[in-house]
Amino acid sequence: MPQLKTRIMDEDGVRRALVRIAHEIVEKNHGVEDVCLVGNIEKIEGRRVPAGSLDITYYRDDLTRIDEMPRLQKSDLPFSIERKRVVLVDDVLYTGRTARAAIEALFALGRPASIQLAILIDRGHRELPIRADFVGKNIPTSRSELVAVCVPPVDGETSVKLYAMDE
Repeated sequence: MPQLKTRIMDEDGVRRALVRIAHEIVEKNHGVEDVCLVGNIEKIEGRRVPAGSLDITYYRDDLTRIDEMPRLQKSDLPFSIERKRVVLVDDVLYTGRTARAAIEALFALGRPASIQLAILIDRGHRELPIRADFVGKNIPTSRSELVAVCVPPVDGETSVKLYAMDE
C-alpha cells in the first residue's frame, strides 16, 4: 500500500502553475491562432481554443504490461490538426512513453505544423528523448515513488501528492 510522503501542491499551487503554463503557451505561440489543445486559454486571449482528447491505448509500447484486456476510450478531436500547432497536455511526465504514444496517435490523424508538450509535473527518469515545452513544477523523485495528481471529479480535491511505494 502506498504511503503518503508529502503534498507537493495544493489547489492554489496547481491553479498558479496552470495559469503560468497557459500564459507561456500564448507567449511562445504569439497568440492562439492555429493553436489547439486540451485546456483553457480563452480567458487570456479572449478566444476559444479548439480542445479535444486523445486515446493513446493502441500506440503504447507497454500495452500488455498495463492490462491484458485494455479499455478503449473514444478520442474526441472535433477539429482537424492539419497545419495546427498542437499542444499536448498531460499531468505527469515520467519515462516519456505516454508522450511518445500521444505523438504517434496524433500523426495517425494528420500532420500538425508542430507539437508542443505541456506538463503539470515533470518527475524525471526519462527513457526516451522527450522533454516538455511547458512545465508547472519539476519534482525530483526516485523510481520507488509515485506522483498522484488529484482532481475533484475523481478524488474530491485538487492537489499533487508524493507517495512512497512498498518495495
